[in-house]
Amino acid sequence: MTRPILYHCADARSLRCLWAAEEAGMAIDLRLLPFPPRAFAPDYRAVNPLMTVPGWVEDGRLMTESAAICERIAEGTPLEVRREEGDYWAWRNWLHRSDATLTFPLAIMIRYTRVEPPERRLAQAVADYKAFFGGRARSIEAALSDGRDWLVAGRFTIADIAIGYAAFLATTLGADDVLGEATTAWLARCTARDGFRRARERQKG
Repeated sequence: MTRPILYHCADARSLRCLWAAEEAGMAIDLRLLPFPPRAFAPDYRAVNPLMTVPGWVEDGRLMTESAAICERIAEGTPLEVRREEGDYWAWRNWLHRSDATLTFPLAIMIRYTRVEPPERRLAQAVADYKAFFGGRARSIEAALSDGRDWLVAGRFTIADIAIGYAAFLATTLGADDVLGEATTAWLARCTARDGFRRARERQKG
């Protein structure tokens, strides 16, 4: 049986998928790309016309959304919250929030600190979107304020991976000072996991 292929850039959103695969013990074919692929990996367009990562190819089908790929990886494992569980809809909401609400402002920060040439970098946009992220990250703090270790279902799931990646990304941008105390402790638990450490080691090539 052919292994799924994951196209990945180091520490990009595709890290969610690599982390999930490591947690699930899923064998994948990892293809490392330079960031951003649209500038440095033109042949990737034949795989993913969006030129974004992740690109997940399985049985001839392409998936491009990191949270959706995590759902596919989690299926049938404890990383999934099943429909009959009480936290199912909360779990699904976290998965959607991970990109639409939390990673989006960080992507703007990346653009105007790393991707654009120096003359096009915008300090005001970076400050504004850091504040935007901080306001929305309060939802993580609120969810953890009752002392729970993980976001939903009393166990580590791909909700922690999807949201944990956003919080981790904030640390790489110097935006972790907007994270609350409970969020910071939870992120430390996430990044101390063997699955996260293996994923970051594996992305070194």
